[in-house]
Amino acid sequence: MRGQIILSHGSDSGPDATKVSVLAAFAEALGWKTQRPDYRSDDLAGHAGSVDPRLQRLLAAIDAVDAPPVLVGSSMGAFVSGLASLQRPVAGLFLLATPSEIPGYRQAFGSAEGVPTLLYHGWRDDVCPPEGVIAFSARRRLPLIMVDDDHRLSDSVDRIVEQFGLFLTAVAAA
Repeated sequence: MRGQIILSHGSDSGPDATKVSVLAAFAEALGWKTQRPDYRSDDLAGHAGSVDPRLQRLLAAIDAVDAPPVLVGSSMGAFVSGLASLQRPVAGLFLLATPSEIPGYRQAFGSAEGVPTLLYHGWRDDVCPPEGVIAFSARRRLPLIMVDDDHRLSDSVDRIVEQFGLFLTAVAAA
């Protein structure tokens, strides 16, 4: 067993969404244990209103595992994964289509320093404009992979899985 991974889906999505499902299956094939919290009921409160309930659900999932997990998130799932890392130890952050802020929410995106992190984002993302994640990664000197894709990153799934494999290898070796 390699460790635990918690995968958080985006808004207007679910735990069986394409990216988190593909990444979970891939990680499980490598010997990692995965879980995918279901945030759909939290999302009924709207974007800003869903952050705190999602964050509490994710923190409870982290508290239930016996070692710091790798957090994987897409969009709103990436946002709350970063915030969770500020409150609990995590082994790594693999974040897709990360919003730099949620309009109406009290704080901008943030993540714990010193945690292995990879940000993956589309140049054509019209939901979470790339400028915010580019500025965040530049300030923190974090690895950022920018691809010619939109918010859903549908054309990049194979490359995301490839990068995820490299990321997990590095986390497991640390």
